[in-house]
Amino acid sequence: MDIRGPRVAQHQTEAETAADFTPSGPERALETFLSASRWLLAPFYVLLVVALGGLLVKALQEAWHFISHVFSATESDVILGVLSLVDLTFTGSLIVIVIFSGYENFVSKIDPKAHRDWPEWMSQIDFSGLKLKLISSIVAISAIQVLKAFMNVKASSDRDLMWLVAIHVVFVVSGLVMAWTDRISGEGHGGSGGH
Repeated sequence: MDIRGPRVAQHQTEAETAADFTPSGPERALETFLSASRWLLAPFYVLLVVALGGLLVKALQEAWHFISHVFSATESDVILGVLSLVDLTFTGSLIVIVIFSGYENFVSKIDPKAHRDWPEWMSQIDFSGLKLKLISSIVAISAIQVLKAFMNVKASSDRDLMWLVAIHVVFVVSGLVMAWTDRISGEGHGGSGGH
């Protein structure tokens, strides 16, 4: 009989079991190498920041064109200009979502306490939540493209409009299916899937 009590004995048994599964030297080296390979993704996120800068330049060009022609433009031209700026804003937001969520999910955790202005959702979003945010942003961008095409309907052929609407419907259905499958898998895991 062990006089130290069942908890101490159980703790030692768990420690001995864990020691039995300690990886060997080559296995540990391979795991360390594979784990370090995630840092190869970091330059991709830096390139996305550069792309965000390029998008900002395009938005400034669009804003300048919009402001310089606002007094001579028709109502539909003004609406199209605003929709173009909204479209670029949504695309920029999509890039930011991919940068921060992707970096935190695949490369390294970011401590939100070190940044006072850190948005709350960024430290709470998991991979499923990232997918849903991405598809909802893509659906919003697609909807703006369809709306822009219908605002300037004379410049688009019926075939182009049909394809725009069809692609938008595919994005919407994909988003609904993705949300549904995430919900089903979350319920299957006892509701542990976070969004």
